[in-house]
Amino acid sequence: MTATRQPPAKQLLHLVFGGELKSLASAEFVSTDALDIVGIYPNYAEAYKAWKAAAQRTVDNAHVRYFIVHMHRLLDPEVSGPPRS
Repeated sequence: MTATRQPPAKQLLHLVFGGELKSLASAEFVSTDALDIVGIYPNYAEAYKAWKAAAQRTVDNAHVRYFIVHMHRLLDPEVSGPPRS
C-alpha cells in the first residue's frame, strides 16, 4: 500500500506586533517607533502561539496590546476572500 502524498499546506502569512496604546478604546499607538514586531508566521496557529506569548509577557500593562494581521489577505485578497467582520 502506498501512502498518498498530501500537497503542502498553503502558506498564509500572519504578522504579530504590538505596543502601548494611547487609549484602551482605540488601536492608536503611543509611538510607532516603539512597536514590538514579534514576527511573521506561515499560518494562523503559529501566529496565535506567538501572539499569546507576547500578550502574556505584558499582562501587567493594560495599555499594551498585540495584534495578528492576516497578511495573506492583503497580499492576495481574491484568493483569501473578503475580510470577515
